[in-house]
Amino acid sequence: MSGVSTATVSRVLNSPGLVRDVTRKRVEEAMTRLDYTPHFGARALASNRTNTIGAVIPTMENAIFALGLQVLQEELAEAGATLLVATSNYDCERELQQIRALVGRGVDGIVLIGEARKPEAYRMLQRRDIPFVLVWSWRQDCTWPCVGFDNFSAARAIAERVVSAGHRQIAMIAGIRTGNDRANARVLGVRSALKAKGLQLESRFLVEAEYTLNAGANAARLLLSTGDRPTAIVCGNDVLAAGALTAIRSVGLEVPRDISLTGFDDIELARLLTPPLTTVRVPHRRMGQTAARLLLRLLDSRKDATSVAFETKVVERASLASPPNYLD
Repeated sequence: MSGVSTATVSRVLNSPGLVRDVTRKRVEEAMTRLDYTPHFGARALASNRTNTIGAVIPTMENAIFALGLQVLQEELAEAGATLLVATSNYDCERELQQIRALVGRGVDGIVLIGEARKPEAYRMLQRRDIPFVLVWSWRQDCTWPCVGFDNFSAARAIAERVVSAGHRQIAMIAGIRTGNDRANARVLGVRSALKAKGLQLESRFLVEAEYTLNAGANAARLLLSTGDRPTAIVCGNDVLAAGALTAIRSVGLEVPRDISLTGFDDIELARLLTPPLTTVRVPHRRMGQTAARLLLRLLDSRKDATSVAFETKVVERASLASPPNYLD
């Protein structure tokens, strides 16, 4: 119907870049008229590849993961691969189950968030010879290929900025650290910045919360209920900070006049808050794009991959100021 050989049709399906535009268009138009779709099982048997990539993320509710996934999907689609996504809700056992399910579906490779997970997950992927890439986290001595940033250093940098503004009573609303190496590294980074200035993150000033607006608000209310309230709250992400902002206002305080507030991620919400949020800018698009390319290279070469580290940036906005009655 398209007037070309079966070999040419095969090239259009598997290597469209090798076919002239006019020929490719003719074949694609014929497939549209015939409602033709390639047989998934047959292609997988013939090539020993399914052209599907799995990704297990903690949650769809965190905008930063959704943004990264969008870029990951776009990059994989350019290479003819389909992305299958599962969520773990920050539960290591559930993540292991989702990884097993994706492996059972025959994915060629997997993208995972961070390092912290059950050892069985790593053993299974290695035993099945399934390439994987870790994103949103990077360490110099990480055993596995990773594409991300140093959460410890990023959190330390924003805490240093808070201290340099004159704050001494600093609290933190962190993500739940169990099974979350990124949240734990951010707490350690804040502690390190404070310790360098002779300060400490007191246990009463550290609250862990799920990454939701309500949880952020509840955590802030807890911090504000102490007799000697903090002059600044460092939050583990922008959603927690947005929730904290509502709680601060609900008790008649203002940011940053009475209390300063910072976030992490620099999602669109951070710029839309009043006042706009001082936060850490995370290169989510570059991470998603680079993770896709690294995983595709692993699939092609099966060689060790070089991890990629990105820089983060503290973005100062109006939510951070000197504490009340502070003299420089």
